[in-house]
Amino acid sequence: MNLLSKVLGPKSKYDSGLPYTYEARIRMFEEGNEYKSYFSDTICGLIEHLSRNRIAPPGVEIFEVYREREVIIDAKLFTTPEQEWLFKPDICRTFEQHYPGHIHAADCSFRDRSRGGTGP
Repeated sequence: MNLLSKVLGPKSKYDSGLPYTYEARIRMFEEGNEYKSYFSDTICGLIEHLSRNRIAPPGVEIFEVYREREVIIDAKLFTTPEQEWLFKPDICRTFEQHYPGHIHAADCSFRDRSRGGTGP
């Protein structure tokens, strides 16, 4: 990583057609508005972080966070029909049409981002 990329961050974060980051929200109480949040710069990194923390897909909402808006992601894109997490490379295949031109067989536009996760 060169000095410019250390200062400015990943180039893909400046692409307005891609989310800036991803957020998973898990309600703390079934009827409440309070929730725990988990974050990652990539969807695959967020899924890996949730899995490492033994958080199962049911009850998790995942959002694409853009600079001025948030968009909930359909769970069918990141889970199996059996309600299990999808991991690389399967998750890459499901997001190919969601991010046209950004995910290819051996590469993706998110490659310059950290796949680490944080939270809560």
